[in-house]
Amino acid sequence: MAFSWKRNLIVLWIGTFLVSMAYSVSVPFMSIFLEEDLGVTSHLEAWTGVTFAVTFLAGALIAPFWGSLADKYGRKPMMLRAGICLSCCYFLYFLVEGPYQLIGARILEGLLAGYIPSAIALIATNTPEKQMGYALGVISTSSAAASIIGPLIGGIVSHVVGPRDTFALAGTMVFIAFLICLFWVKEPSFNKTTAKRSSVVKDLKEAASNRSLMIAFVVVFVTTTSVMVLEPLLTIYVQKIGSDASSASLYSGIIFSSVGVATLIAAPWWGKYGTRVGYEKVLFIGLLGGGIGNILQMFFHSLIGFGSLRFGYGLFFAAVYPALNAFIAERTDPAFRSRAFSLNQSSNQMGLLLGPLIGGFTATQVPIPVVFAITGAVLLIIAVLLKLPRFSITRDTALPTKQRNQAAQ
Repeated sequence: MAFSWKRNLIVLWIGTFLVSMAYSVSVPFMSIFLEEDLGVTSHLEAWTGVTFAVTFLAGALIAPFWGSLADKYGRKPMMLRAGICLSCCYFLYFLVEGPYQLIGARILEGLLAGYIPSAIALIATNTPEKQMGYALGVISTSSAAASIIGPLIGGIVSHVVGPRDTFALAGTMVFIAFLICLFWVKEPSFNKTTAKRSSVVKDLKEAASNRSLMIAFVVVFVTTTSVMVLEPLLTIYVQKIGSDASSASLYSGIIFSSVGVATLIAAPWWGKYGTRVGYEKVLFIGLLGGGIGNILQMFFHSLIGFGSLRFGYGLFFAAVYPALNAFIAERTDPAFRSRAFSLNQSSNQMGLLLGPLIGGFTATQVPIPVVFAITGAVLLIIAVLLKLPRFSITRDTALPTKQRNQAAQ
């Protein structure tokens, strides 16, 4: 049977959805697990913060190494490795008996993960160029869908049988994603190279020589940080603008989900639009809309108004990550593409790590609405800078157009 990029996209969407779901059904309840199952009663917030942070830090440091292996041995083998290792890590969470064991398992997860970046690199390399933006937009909806459904399922499971069992559920989901990759994912364009695998230092130097790529990494880091600055503050803000403590989690979940629903609706369209007009234009619109949306949130003091604005923000911000992923694929040689996406993952992981820390500290100094304004202003500044010739993301091109077209076929 001839290779079908559409079939590959569907299969990879299901796999990345399951991996994202595994995170969404279990990790948000980590603090409950620490308190109820592992007996952490003092400094719970600190333990929770450390437990989250160590995974992001480990993942950011190791991602370039796995990227170099993917470019030498293939993206599918890296997905299989990450899938089985991540499944084992979730089952380790199910078995741990103390907080230090949990932190050890979280570090192990950060060191061994990488299923979704490998899937994105595989799609970017095996999809025709004229369809790449659409495909990357579609794959981004898998995480959005998981962010909507996952917490609901996880909340039910955690409530009925306890948070420990959510990890067993998560491990099973990732194992199914591993099987999906094993039997149905195809990587026809990869030819194993006999060349010696490059070092991480050499990869960093090669990436640094690609100006457009480095700017894309900076944008990924800043946008992820801006998102994560607000994540730990939304529930608190929802309670301040009209929800009582007993229903704050419910309303926060609805508002969180509104952004995911908006991403499901808008991301594929932004991908197609980017193919027609250029990913840099779509990126600018997404950053502009996201920045304005964040600033406007400081003026809405009702749950309905705030939730509606978050939905509108999501419609625009859904353009950002697909455009960046497509741009990275477009501006890198296929032989370097997995390493590029792994470095991109490192940028994303650093944003995931620093964002909540910055948000928590900033919120102790200024009111939460001011934090919305600050993050919105940062997104607007990035959007404006990308329009200046000195910081333009398209000032140079890593690959000639003919070579890019050949690589995508």
